[in-house]
Amino acid sequence: MKVIKFKTSLKCGGCVNAVSPFLNKINDIQEWKVDLNNPDKPLIVSTDSNSIIELQDKIQKAFKTAGYKAELI
Repeated sequence: MKVIKFKTSLKCGGCVNAVSPFLNKINDIQEWKVDLNNPDKPLIVSTDSNSIIELQDKIQKAFKTAGYKAELI
């Protein structure tokens, strides 16, 4: 399993809830979580996907659709 981290523009639990339905629809994600205690509010994604670039695009599109940003760390 691979782990990918993104710096996000999320600020609180409400922001995480807004992004959740979009992330939950991405089949390549095995598990994800956001560390709201970290200043970068990182999204940590576990995946078995062989196409990290494709997964990165899906995650960034999901964030954009929800009105937020995610940058690969």
